Amino acid sequence: MFKKIVAAAALTLVASSSFAAAPIAFYGGLDAGSTKIDDFGSSKGSFGGFVGYGFNQFFAVEAGYRHLGTYDFDVVANNRLYSGDVKAKQTHLSLIGSYPLNEALDVYGRLGYNKLRAKATVMGVSGGADDSTGLYGIGLNYTFAPNFSGRIEAQKPSSDSRNISASVVWQFR
Repeated sequence: MFKKIVAAAALTLVASSSFAAAPIAFYGGLDAGSTKIDDFGSSKGSFGGFVGYGFNQFFAVEAGYRHLGTYDFDVVANNRLYSGDVKAKQTHLSLIGSYPLNEALDVYGRLGYNKLRAKATVMGVSGGADDSTGLYGIGLNYTFAPNFSGRIEAQKPSSDSRNISASVVWQFR
């Protein structure tokens, strides 16, 4: 999967020179939202940050980190009930494809790779697990000023989780 993403990024870089495009820009942003992981049943607050590079008005590459939430759970062992929590985190690398609907509003899609990390703690004992999966999402980006915009995005970090977030984005031209 990762090789396909790298190949697609390379093709995007080569193809981007053929578009009549908006100025190329680095950008960064912060997001906050809500994540639901099916095994835990409830949604938790999420937050993160990201950086990216816009090749033109249609394509960008983006990397980010997001804390997906802390989930409480109970487990029974040896006829005793133990309580614990799981902290879920995400790092991701994505290709972003955008299409302008008007001068200020774009619709965009995301396709990428992400690494999910879960760390569980029960009675002071911790253990963790990693999972690498594909990532996809769709969103809207609204430009408030030439270097400042806001996003709303629905994202699927794994087969059993969903994230909805709002972001602020700053472009550095």
